[in-house]
Amino acid sequence: MDIVGDGPTIHVAGVPRVRDTPGPYRFFFYSFDCQEPKYVHVRREWMVCKFWLASAALAANHGFSAHELNVIRSYIGEYLPRLVEAWDEHCGP
Repeated sequence: MDIVGDGPTIHVAGVPRVRDTPGPYRFFFYSFDCQEPKYVHVRREWMVCKFWLASAALAANHGFSAHELNVIRSYIGEYLPRLVEAWDEHCGP
């Protein structure tokens, strides 16, 4: 696995990933989506969802239960400064 970066964002196999986020979740975004409002994708195993950062509103869900989406939403609230910093570092403010 190719890991590059020393700020709040690391690049794993070319995909920007947010450092030091909790549990079994991987928080990341795609470079080609930088023109969208700030968001984060969250993956665990085969499940993935997308949340808009400004409102912590669910944009898409593929496989997570409602309960787990609420857990992820709470992590987004807790780690919001780190998520926004990672977005800004990669995509620009």
